[in-house]
Amino acid sequence: MTSVSYQQRRGELQTYFDRTAVDAWARLTSTAPVSRIRATVRAGRDAMRDTLLGMLPEDLGGRRLLDAGCGTGALSVAAAQRSARVVAVDISPTLIGLARERLPAQLGEGGIDFRVGDMFDTGLGRFDHVVAMDSLIHYRPRDVVRVLAGFAARTERSIVFTFAPKTPALTLMWIVGRLFPRRDRAPAIVPLSEASLRRAFAQEPGLRHWRVGRTQRISSLFYKSQAMELVKS
Repeated sequence: MTSVSYQQRRGELQTYFDRTAVDAWARLTSTAPVSRIRATVRAGRDAMRDTLLGMLPEDLGGRRLLDAGCGTGALSVAAAQRSARVVAVDISPTLIGLARERLPAQLGEGGIDFRVGDMFDTGLGRFDHVVAMDSLIHYRPRDVVRVLAGFAARTERSIVFTFAPKTPALTLMWIVGRLFPRRDRAPAIVPLSEASLRRAFAQEPGLRHWRVGRTQRISSLFYKSQAMELVKS
């Protein structure tokens, strides 16, 4: 994929997670005390992680799973503890460093290969399942569809991912966020409607043999995200 907007946003995200938000993200993804606002985000993320894991088989023995945008690795650990062989990739060396530090001593029959890199890298190989939790929410619709089609080309069973649902509240937050000086902004979240995504999937040749499965929205005050499952037909 050669989309300029994808590459530009990827660079912004790497800068944000490696420089701007390192300490805040480390606390948010730990058990350290956080503000009430961040506590709602933490609770929402925990619920979403459970939701995505619930869309995968309980027994992942022998399955190869890509955790695309793995962050500090919580989902990777949970999948590995269900015997998956996980490739966990993130563009942020800082987050991958935290993930390695937090790796439990025992993962049972599973394993995790943490890598710094682009989740879209075809060199990562083929997978039975791909999970992309909140790693596509910063991209434009056309880029989201291209990334998912790229995943589909090297995935045998299912892709589960999240997008920011297009609600009045999220749209307003997106508009207000654009008013802040660039140096003060987190990378913008791009709200999408489920209906528009379904239409885009139907028109994407790379998703011709895939169908939409389960969907579920998680709303925890300052965290709003929607899970969607794509299943190979």
